[in-house]
Amino acid sequence: MRIDTFKIEEWMNRYCPSAKYDLTTTCIEPLSLRELMTICGISKPLEIFDTKLTYGDIHGSQRLKNAIKSLYKSQESENITVTHGAIGANQLVFESLLDKGDEVISLVPAYQQHYSVPKALGAKVNLVFLREENKWLPNLRELENNITYKTKLICLNNPNNPTGAVIPDDMLKRIADIAKVHNIWILSDEVYRGLNLTGNPYSESMADIYEKGISTGSMSKTYSLPGLRVGWVAGRQDLINEINKHREYNTISVSILDDYYSAIAIENRDKIATRNFKIMKEGLEVLKNWLNEEIYVKANIPQGGTTALIRYKKDVSSKTLCKNLQEKTGVALLPGETFEMEGTVRLGFCTAKTVLQKGLKEFSDYLRTV
Repeated sequence: MRIDTFKIEEWMNRYCPSAKYDLTTTCIEPLSLRELMTICGISKPLEIFDTKLTYGDIHGSQRLKNAIKSLYKSQESENITVTHGAIGANQLVFESLLDKGDEVISLVPAYQQHYSVPKALGAKVNLVFLREENKWLPNLRELENNITYKTKLICLNNPNNPTGAVIPDDMLKRIADIAKVHNIWILSDEVYRGLNLTGNPYSESMADIYEKGISTGSMSKTYSLPGLRVGWVAGRQDLINEINKHREYNTISVSILDDYYSAIAIENRDKIATRNFKIMKEGLEVLKNWLNEEIYVKANIPQGGTTALIRYKKDVSSKTLCKNLQEKTGVALLPGETFEMEGTVRLGFCTAKTVLQKGLKEFSDYLRTV
């Protein structure tokens, strides 16, 4: 299988390790295991030290699947399978559903996996662009106009990376209604679910509101534990059965340690949320103040998630801007070109407050020299 270069990951692998001010991050200040245990009020997790490091439960431990089940309204543990991160979850969905000649609609900007993997599997991919003037929300008429009799899957990301837009629950239900009329599956990448900055932190989950809705999630964003490399798929039983057939070829099981700590984190999600929303709101305030003062950029204020898509007012490609910016100042940003959104950069606002403040100042100073 031939596949396009993963532009986002290639850029981050190349530039992030040397950054002085890394503003590419999509995670909320990752937790150490010591911090996780302290937040959760666990002083001596002795049982894990007596656990033999064999393969874990093949589809995820019952404890972890029960914890994940609690994030949904109508899912059972049998409707959930544990994967190697959300990236593994999405990959398994694509491999399990798509055949050569199928058509896929992907709402972009989004994670490149949503369109490059279906393309590599032989599907025709129709990109439906979210628009800044519409607050980065889907145009449902445009979405429906892209549906053909071959359309098998719609891919969306909510809250959205990189824009920070949150699809309202009533719009999610309208998207589900459109898909139902045409008997289409929906993959909803919900790695930022639980991080809405206004109203209910948790948007409705597509797996709960639509029979052919598929929801993927992970420990990376909402729980600040990207190093655990644990994700999951929630969906209809026949789909999960098919996914598990594919999963056995590339996963076997996630680490027994990752499974254990993931269960603890989800069981104590309210405590982690208290810590994370403090960081998010502080970062958002810094970002808002900077946007109000900086004349060479503009952006819609993120409504959820950890990132913002910044449009800059300079006649230079996003790759060139980001490369030169980092070489001269140490500030790492992600070029919009990696999201098919030239003329923009993605900025993560949930890093350490001092890093964010200093990085934004350096970015402002640099913009005056371009």
